[in-house]
Amino acid sequence: MSPNIITEAGVSTRLNQWWSSTPFITSGVTIICAAIYLVCLLVGYDSYAEICFLPSAVASHFQVYRFYTSVLFHGSLLHVLFNMLTFVPLGTELERIMGSVRLLFLMFLLATTNAIFHLIVAFLVDYNPLYHVSYLVDECSIGFSGVIFSMIVIETSLSGVQYRSVFGLFNVPAKWYAWILLILFQFLASNVSLLGHLSGILSGFAYTYGLFNYLLPGPSFYSSIEGLSMLSVCVRRPGFILCTGGTTYGQLPTHSNMSTPPRYRFHIYFYCFAVQESNESSS
Repeated sequence: MSPNIITEAGVSTRLNQWWSSTPFITSGVTIICAAIYLVCLLVGYDSYAEICFLPSAVASHFQVYRFYTSVLFHGSLLHVLFNMLTFVPLGTELERIMGSVRLLFLMFLLATTNAIFHLIVAFLVDYNPLYHVSYLVDECSIGFSGVIFSMIVIETSLSGVQYRSVFGLFNVPAKWYAWILLILFQFLASNVSLLGHLSGILSGFAYTYGLFNYLLPGPSFYSSIEGLSMLSVCVRRPGFILCTGGTTYGQLPTHSNMSTPPRYRFHIYFYCFAVQESNESSS
């Protein structure tokens, strides 16, 4: 019995250390997504058509709230579990570089721009006179994976690496990494929202190429948020990271680590088998 007790204690200790090292916003988003799924499970809520990202509903009824509700809801335990397992190392890395408030703003921006790209592409394809595809505007998508794809693009850009390993099997040029993952997920997982992931990649590249610079506040904005008395309890928490670095236009500070592989690689490996993007037709 003693070896088992020691092993269990070791696993518990490692999990506690891993979670305690997770910054404030990253852990907060993880808890919120997990809590929302748990509440939905307990009360039997499965009316995802009411909260998913549905291009036709957004366009016809201006239901902008879907930009954000669709990101926080998940369709299954594996969906939320592996989305969060992929998100935590990504969010941790970016939050340590950018600061907690800046990361929160980044995720809000990405959720917004992902939805806009999703809308544009869906309706362009729907009204394409050469090849009419109407189902995309009625595709109902939920999950955090679109934002995760954006963050993969951004983190890869910041890392400065020239190549990235795909599941530890082969290396690809870093600039193609997200695209390779996009293609592989379409073959390895079922019910995957191709357009949701594609929109995430487009937002990530738009951000890294500076196309969103005019939307980014300067460091003084983040500092003023951190200085609010109502947030003092949050700011004093050990996992809260103050905003430092960057330019006066709020761009990301440079971060280069040429020899370090992405720590989320194996989480992505498991994630590809658990993505359960809900593609329900609007009734």
